[in-house]
Amino acid sequence: MRHLLDSFWRAGAYCLHPKVIGLSLLPLLIGIAIALGLGWFYWEAAVAGVRATLETWSLVDAALKWVESLVGSSFRTVLAPLIVVALAAPMIVVLSVLLVAWLMTPAIVNLVAARRFPALERKRGAGIASSILWSLGCTVLALLALVISIPLWFIPPLVLVVPPMIWGWLNYRVMAFDVLADHASADERRQIMQRQRLPLLGIGVVSGFLGAAPSLLWAASALTLVFAPLLIVVSVWLYTLVFGFSALWFTHFGLRALAELRGQAAQVDREPAPPGEIIDIPAAAPPPAPTAALPPPAP
Repeated sequence: MRHLLDSFWRAGAYCLHPKVIGLSLLPLLIGIAIALGLGWFYWEAAVAGVRATLETWSLVDAALKWVESLVGSSFRTVLAPLIVVALAAPMIVVLSVLLVAWLMTPAIVNLVAARRFPALERKRGAGIASSILWSLGCTVLALLALVISIPLWFIPPLVLVVPPMIWGWLNYRVMAFDVLADHASADERRQIMQRQRLPLLGIGVVSGFLGAAPSLLWAASALTLVFAPLLIVVSVWLYTLVFGFSALWFTHFGLRALAELRGQAAQVDREPAPPGEIIDIPAAAPPPAPTAALPPPAP
């Protein structure tokens, strides 16, 4: 727990470093450009498609008419954009995680290693291709879990717990791998991710709940749909900050865990081997002394 808290406050302090602030601009600009570009070209078509789909389902259409009789006719107009936003939010989160992991994390690892662990050897247990494949594989699993868990979102307490837990698992798997990819060997990385599984998962879950905060901007009111382009920019910026902080937290904790693992291995190598069992072997009896040659018998 002490190392976890120590890494937490160090990550917060490093967020104010000018280099970290500069590093956050590239994934931020790319994420905003992609989100705004998709919204510009596909927003109207997506809303129209969702609205047409809702109207073709007779059961859903009957339910909407009943709700409109209670809250007003504007509910149907607001529902389709809200569904589009709800479907787009996970994509924005995944995009932010991957951009931070691929663009910010390597530079953050180099910064922390140079300032805190300059003597830590780089064993390069995983390359860029391995990191990308690992990230994409974990992302696919997280999206599948998200789709499977959609029925749980209709239960009010679980909708606030399940998605952040899934994002936390994705954050833990992607960030921990990327942080250790350059410095740790494949065996060291597996040992750390196994021994420190709970602390690393805890960092991911906390980051997942922090990452759920930007989604509250959309849930604040239906009027926020009027400011959708601005809120997309703000959401991507907040996601970048949260996952940049998460990358720093994973880096401080992971590199310290790697340094301690190597220190323990070096200490074991320096300790003398325990003495083996001593077997008392009796000394061999000395050979008999040569007897003097007897004179030949007299004739």
